[in-house]
Amino acid sequence: MGTGLIIFVALVLIVAVWAVGAYNRFIKLRNRVKNGFAQIDVQLKRRYDLIPNLLETVKGYAAHEKETFQKVTDARAGAIAAGSIGAQSKAENMLTQALRSVFAVAENYPDLKANTNFLQLQEELGETEEKIRYARQFYNDIVMKFNTAIQTFPSVILARLFNFTEEEFFELDDTPDQREAPQIKF
Repeated sequence: MGTGLIIFVALVLIVAVWAVGAYNRFIKLRNRVKNGFAQIDVQLKRRYDLIPNLLETVKGYAAHEKETFQKVTDARAGAIAAGSIGAQSKAENMLTQALRSVFAVAENYPDLKANTNFLQLQEELGETEEKIRYARQFYNDIVMKFNTAIQTFPSVILARLFNFTEEEFFELDDTPDQREAPQIKF
């Protein structure tokens, strides 16, 4: 009976050590997911801050393009107000499309394309778009790790016990043109 008790206690300790390790891994991954989204948020806020300056620069040259500017302003407001990750993704897609229309308008104004302020804003926006792309990739990678960790056996049991739920990916729409950063070449 002594050997059986030792084996039982050893098994309980092994399971307990595994459970603590798995739980801590879930916590670390969940925190990395939150950090990943926070990094996206930082870059999106930078983008939101650049947009009014860009619009003001373009407005000076293309004052009659009010509808285009209003679409960008509305899309920016929608993106800032988005609550969930899914809503944020959708709003960002709309904002990207609206920004493309601004750059299309700028094509018609050679003086604007040569404006130093516009060129600087264009470069900053391009850099920001690249940082957003990288932050989205990092976020989606960590979401995949987290979701895999809470869905695989035997950790799925512990995940359900402690109410760990899947995180949502930051996805773009399925249209191929929306899977690219806005083209800002002039």
